[in-house]
Amino acid sequence: MSMDARKFRILQAIIDDYILTAIPVGSRTISKKYEMGLSSATIRNEMSDLEELGYLDQPHVSAGRIPSIKAYRLYVDQLLKTGKIQGDDVESIRQHFSDRSGKMEDVINRAAQVLSSITHYTSLVMSPKGGELSIRNLQLVPVSNMSALLVIVTDGGIVRDSVIHVDSDLDADALYSISRMLTERLSGHTLADAQALLRTMVREFAEKRMVLSGISDLVADVESQQLKGKLAFGGTSNILNFPEYSDVEKAKTFLSMLETKDSLMQLLEQHQSMAFTVRIGPETGMPELKDCSLVTATYSLGDHTHGTIGVIGPTRMQYGRVLSVLSAMGEQLTRLLTQDKE
Repeated sequence: MSMDARKFRILQAIIDDYILTAIPVGSRTISKKYEMGLSSATIRNEMSDLEELGYLDQPHVSAGRIPSIKAYRLYVDQLLKTGKIQGDDVESIRQHFSDRSGKMEDVINRAAQVLSSITHYTSLVMSPKGGELSIRNLQLVPVSNMSALLVIVTDGGIVRDSVIHVDSDLDADALYSISRMLTERLSGHTLADAQALLRTMVREFAEKRMVLSGISDLVADVESQQLKGKLAFGGTSNILNFPEYSDVEKAKTFLSMLETKDSLMQLLEQHQSMAFTVRIGPETGMPELKDCSLVTATYSLGDHTHGTIGVIGPTRMQYGRVLSVLSAMGEQLTRLLTQDKE
């Protein structure tokens, strides 16, 4: 016995119906709601075969069937294979964003909120790791006769601004010249590479040792704090709206997992360069997500710098809709975060 076209159509109908209702599906429901030209008896026989093949489960003897993890996997693989993940979400998502302003963190947090409001699932957005970010420019602005504000800008936005000590003889013009020199030498280099270059410059320009050492220390501090990507959530309580999580203890376990973040970040980092990933139930490798699916997509700040966006919801997730939204959001984030490179 194998999966033929008729069985797949029936399975797809069962999955679509269960996603919408969360109620086990019977042959009569499929016969009435979906125009297949098949009798209820024929559908019932096919459903028995699908159960034998491992695609359907029957929670109770008298109940209808529900899709198994194996069924969802086949369903999602077919969506990805046929490329049916386009929708009308691009314009909808663009309406939630104006042109980029401020720090990358602000864009990331906003994206998480938009994702959760559109999908009604829990959303997560992870920024690229700091070690992958490249410096775009550095700027020194005089604050007093012995201090200046240093602003470090990467290809991911303003990462840090901080006051550093400078020599008293460095006026606004001198600081401007140093800013230009630093930008020329460090632009395009990662934070790690910039530290090595700055150590060389400290030896090369002994008269500017204080300001260059201060800049080097700040770059090192920025890199150490950015070694892990930052993870923003949206709609953390959305999971409570689904009957699968009406159990208080189950809901508490899920919310506690979100608070720790570390396990989720490790999971997101595993396939950060892939366009899409769909992990269903036990495929996540996390006991807290055994009844959930995690769908992710990537956005880019350059050829080798990627961040991750995703949603977590019940396994009966609207996969086609979610993939469409993530595709549109990934394109929007890439556009926003690279627009002033163009």
